[in-house]
Amino acid sequence: MPAKIIDGRSVAQRIQGEIKRAVEALRAKSGAPGLGVVLVGDDPASAMYVRMKRRACERSGLRSEARILPSASTQAEVEDAVSAFNADPSIHGILVQLPLPDHVDEEAALNEISLAKDVDGIHPMNLGRLGMRGREPTFTPATPTGVMQLIAETGEAIEGARAVVIGRSNIVGLPVALMLAKANATVTICHSRTRDLPGTVRGADIVVAAIGRAEYVKGDWIKPGAIVIDVGSNSLPDPDSEKGYRYVGDVEFESARAIAGYITKVPGGVGPMTITMLLSNTLRAARRSLEA
Repeated sequence: MPAKIIDGRSVAQRIQGEIKRAVEALRAKSGAPGLGVVLVGDDPASAMYVRMKRRACERSGLRSEARILPSASTQAEVEDAVSAFNADPSIHGILVQLPLPDHVDEEAALNEISLAKDVDGIHPMNLGRLGMRGREPTFTPATPTGVMQLIAETGEAIEGARAVVIGRSNIVGLPVALMLAKANATVTICHSRTRDLPGTVRGADIVVAAIGRAEYVKGDWIKPGAIVIDVGSNSLPDPDSEKGYRYVGDVEFESARAIAGYITKVPGGVGPMTITMLLSNTLRAARRSLEA
């Protein structure tokens, strides 16, 4: 029997509906939660992601404000944009769209984000707390949080499961591995230098693919019945498509679906959850500001 599809779009729609209702109740008391976005440069993909996030805010009743800076902006100008959002009480969450231009120190820019407004969960302090026992970050990163939500949607236990994370980026691979470990899974982090990657993946009850290589993980790598979460988004030429290309994940979907127990699609899997978790964190930040 082919794997059950974990439908990220439907899960995201359900959660965004819950967020919208909560925002409406909060608006009556204190106004709408606000998300501030800093975009540096004119990278088309980054600009598209910012537009998508702002539209999602509008659909859920959140207010969004963007500071769009030229690619030649100095370190001080980028940090000043973040600081301005820190000082604005109507802004409850701050997102610095990555990547930043090469001449901008990414860590220094992210360090400027107030921990109380780090709704993307990428402040070095939040990531550090994520890796420590007995510590909890103010917020967890949006994409890894979405991954964990989709795993939970299966109803299968994470505790005691063997999990393999393919990829070790600061944005997805490492944080999701830490979150799985906090949930008491036994976690292996794999990457381009892992020996016998297929053999390692075959022992996993949960596979999170975030390596950024189109259809890299093959179906015969998958343990029968495993949960497969595909974080990848890669474009491949497709003359039959109107755009001339199509998006695929890091997992060879059809062959993996024949073996896995649960699997996400690309598009329509993790992508919608990333924005949803960002909205959820912004709502939480607004609620916390009222309690402060």
